[in-house]
Amino acid sequence: MAVSFAVVRQIALALPGVEERPCHATPAFYVRKKILGRLQEDGETLSLAFPKAERAALLERWPDVLSVTPHFQNYDYVLVNLHAANEALVRERLEGAWRMKAAKQAVAEYDAKRG
Repeated sequence: MAVSFAVVRQIALALPGVEERPCHATPAFYVRKKILGRLQEDGETLSLAFPKAERAALLERWPDVLSVTPHFQNYDYVLVNLHAANEALVRERLEGAWRMKAAKQAVAEYDAKRG
């Protein structure tokens, strides 16, 4: 079930306008200069933008894969354990993070291309 960071990178960089650059000495993904996700220092956890108002339901659904540490409690982020995640979940959450940070027009164009 594990997802490698190489797969995470491939999914993230396929989204419109996403760029990779370091943040706190680890790889991170940005769109419009806004961070949507970052590999944490442990090398196996990915922080991804996610609305904290909707987080409880997501954490309840995937308790072995998703979590929040005290550091992220007050931010719109969720942590993904890449060793426990599957590619479909990572893809869904990366796209969701991108949608939070991308311009509305970019999201609309992306959706139009996908039908």
